[in-house]
Amino acid sequence: MTSQRTRDRLIERVREKGITDESVLKIMRATPRHIFLDEALSHRAYEDSSLPIGFQQTLSQPYIVARMTELLLAAGPRERVLEVGTGSGYQTAILAQLVERVFSVERIRPLQEQARQRLRHLRLYNVHLRHADGGMGWPQRGPFDGILSAAAPEVVPQELLDQLAIGGRLVIPVGKKGVQQHLCVYDKTEDGINEQKIEPVLFVPLVSGVVA
Repeated sequence: MTSQRTRDRLIERVREKGITDESVLKIMRATPRHIFLDEALSHRAYEDSSLPIGFQQTLSQPYIVARMTELLLAAGPRERVLEVGTGSGYQTAILAQLVERVFSVERIRPLQEQARQRLRHLRLYNVHLRHADGGMGWPQRGPFDGILSAAAPEVVPQELLDQLAIGGRLVIPVGKKGVQQHLCVYDKTEDGINEQKIEPVLFVPLVSGVVA
């Protein structure tokens, strides 16, 4: 279930759903998604579905990972990207192979430690991890020319918008849990923030506080 043929089928399904960025598809094809799951679920790694990783968190659906990454890169190359919610580390690993540096914040320490080991296994050394409340971002390392959030706030935190550089882009799901959420893109210009609502999605909520 982890063969290259199985991975190729997943990429074709993602492509059929509308992903066109070949660099994103190439990296996703080459990245072993099964190592980001517990062994009991690894046989489902190349389904186009979200899967549980513990602590009421999920490994995002591959299409969503591809879509968010494609949207982040659509306005041009990104050098410094903030990820809100490291989770399993899968999205982190995809980003790390497409941008210069990734700064990833995770509020649940055991998930962060697992992600750290997986990223080391893949020899992805351009990732900086922080155990903190993701909604606050990582202001000491900003500004960022890209921010991607793996959890949905009801309202976009002003802290994240403040940490965007001019010309920067934020890709984030927005909306209440149990109510329709939307994937949104915010571009920061000299004149302010431009918002685009992309498509309906379903994400875990962005919550405050940390778990040791």
